[in-house]
Amino acid sequence: MSLQPRPWPEVPPLTARVARAAFPKGNLAMRIRDELGVVYEDGRFTGAFGVRGRPGISPAQLMMATVLQFSENLTDRQAADAVRDRMSWKYALGLDLDDPGFDASVFSEFRARLVEGDLATHALDALLARLVAEGLLKAGGR
Repeated sequence: MSLQPRPWPEVPPLTARVARAAFPKGNLAMRIRDELGVVYEDGRFTGAFGVRGRPGISPAQLMMATVLQFSENLTDRQAADAVRDRMSWKYALGLDLDDPGFDASVFSEFRARLVEGDLATHALDALLARLVAEGLLKAGGR
């Protein structure tokens, strides 16, 4: 799997329309996207991915899916199912409603790459910085 950085995707219009019809006030996944904006960019993960081979799934989207997984205390299989069948997750990740998602094993492979590339701390720091910037968390964690 190789990294070919892509910009953070906009929410596809149909995904946005359907998600807003179902959740007019949004839900956690939708609010994370709406209130935090772009938290992760593919370029931040270059140390964990090669430059040759078939383009992989966007690491920024995988990281956001991992954040959603953690926020709901889901297993890898449950999180992969959520990417496939929950419109609010598709909204948060900027996916079309008919996007097939990915296999559950991608989560553990991604976490291993984060650890091997020494990027886990950087990924957490990016999220914490956005939370502080939006006033959802005080600097220093208090």
